[in-house]
Amino acid sequence: MKATLRLGLLALFSLLVLPASAGIYTYIDAQGNRVFTDRPGGRAVESVDAKPVNSMPAQPVALPAVKREAPRGRRFAYGLLDIVQPEPDATIRNNAGELSVSVTSDPMLQPGHLYRLLLDGSPIAPDSSEPTLALHNVDRGTHHLVVEVVDGQGLILQSSPPRTFHLLRTSLAQRRMVNPCKKDEYGVRPECPLKDKPKEKKDIPFVPFL
Repeated sequence: MKATLRLGLLALFSLLVLPASAGIYTYIDAQGNRVFTDRPGGRAVESVDAKPVNSMPAQPVALPAVKREAPRGRRFAYGLLDIVQPEPDATIRNNAGELSVSVTSDPMLQPGHLYRLLLDGSPIAPDSSEPTLALHNVDRGTHHLVVEVVDGQGLILQSSPPRTFHLLRTSLAQRRMVNPCKKDEYGVRPECPLKDKPKEKKDIPFVPFL
C-alpha cells in the first residue's frame, strides 16, 4: 500500500517538473481512436511537430482626452465707480419727489457696459450709458443709492459704495391745508383725489303748498 502511494506521488511530481518543451506524440488505441500524449509509455508512437503559435502584441489603447475648460479671463475693473450727486447724507427738498443722480467712473464706461441705478436695493431706472439719471416721485424719507456697472447680458461687473440721502416733500394733507382743493381740481391735483370730492347736492324743485 505504501509502495503504491509512493509511486503515485512520484508520478505526480514528474508531471509537475515536466519541462514545457517536452515532445508530443500520437498513436491509435485499441478502439481505433487517435490519442495525443507527451508520454509514449513504450507504445509505437509518432512524433508530432508543434507549430509556433501565431500571436500579435496587444495594441495600446488611447486614453480619453481630459476635457479642460479654458480659464475665464479677468473681468475689466474700474479704478473708480461712485455717485457724485447727491452728496453723502444730503437733505433734498422737492415736493414732486424729483431727484437728479450723477455717477462717475474711471476709466470711462467701456463699450458694452451700462450703468444701473438702485434705490433701496431695487432698480429705479432703465440701464443707461448716460452718467446722469433723473428720478421721479421718490417717497419722502431716507434712501440709499447704489450704481452698478453691468454687461450686455445684465451681469453685474462692479458696484459702488452706497450713498445715503434724505428727501423732504410736503405731504398731500399738508398741501391741501395750504391750498384747499377746489371743485374742478379733484382728480387733477394729486392731493385732490376724486374719492374725496364732496357729493353735490341735487336741486329739489319747489312745489308750492296747496
